[in-house]
Amino acid sequence: MSTVRIGIIGAGGIFRSRHLPGLAKLDNAEVVAICNRSEESGKKIADEFGLSPDIMTDSDALLARDDIDAVMIGTWPYKHCPFVLAALDAGKHTFVQARMAMNLAEAKQMYAKGQETGLVTQICPAPPWKAAKFLRRLIDEGYCGDIYNVYVRNIGDSLVDPDDPLHWRMVDRYSGLNALGMGITMEKVHRILGYFCAITARTGTFTKERPMADGSGFGPVERPETVHILGQTANGAEGAFLFTNKARFGVGNTMEIYGSEGTLIYDLGSTVKGGTAGDDELKELLIPEDEVDEWTVEADFVNAINGGPQGDTSFYEGVRYMELTEAVARSMELGQTINFPLV
Repeated sequence: MSTVRIGIIGAGGIFRSRHLPGLAKLDNAEVVAICNRSEESGKKIADEFGLSPDIMTDSDALLARDDIDAVMIGTWPYKHCPFVLAALDAGKHTFVQARMAMNLAEAKQMYAKGQETGLVTQICPAPPWKAAKFLRRLIDEGYCGDIYNVYVRNIGDSLVDPDDPLHWRMVDRYSGLNALGMGITMEKVHRILGYFCAITARTGTFTKERPMADGSGFGPVERPETVHILGQTANGAEGAFLFTNKARFGVGNTMEIYGSEGTLIYDLGSTVKGGTAGDDELKELLIPEDEVDEWTVEADFVNAINGGPQGDTSFYEGVRYMELTEAVARSMELGQTINFPLV
């Protein structure tokens, strides 16, 4: 397999924690250039990982280079669409950090451009749910029978303190319509249970403004701190989904699936409990080792460039979770149930 020469635009925390360690494991990937806002930040992360790429601050110059095959984009969402379109126009295979875009219109542009060029495109997927493949197989085999009800809770406490500084994810112009862990969770839920056919949403913001991180005063909190979604999936199941980071001593993250023949409860960590008709109680179900989801994101991207299969997550899947994100915003704005597909 040929070596894939990579240019990075926006090497930040996710590259430090995930992508650069992942790329370091590959013999057929080389980081040729890093483009950050400052040479200092680019050099710092290169030195941290013992790399010697060219350090740049001009993204256009990086995209114009003939010695780069693929671009990995790690910026905030407001830059995803323009950088992806420019990278594909420059003939570069393109990987972009989640969430995919600011809104559905941008996501559709990115998907269409990817289809037009035929280049490899990939979104950074949600961190692995250890039991995702296992649950999908159980459902396909009829463990739950006809699924009646689904409940998903993504509950944390990171926004409990009103004096914590304003984060970029709370600002419309940087984050777009994305909110909390909604996209990162629903990406996985879609793979296990399928897509929605209709939703109704409510959102809440309890701390209206927060101190600026640089001490320059206060800024408005523009993205919700709580999102409730009621919906029906394409297979007819009714669902209730709660996302919040405003829950002191919150109960954590769980998914509950109730059907005509059985029940599955997953703590979105490692434990699956299940029971079927005739059982006296739920019991832990062991996840087969060959079905445990692992983080192989960087290898998947490089392998796809070398002719392998599409890695998780495709631009098509990104469009589908951005469609849900858009639907939540429309439901809140109009006070209505929103049907899919959106028009």
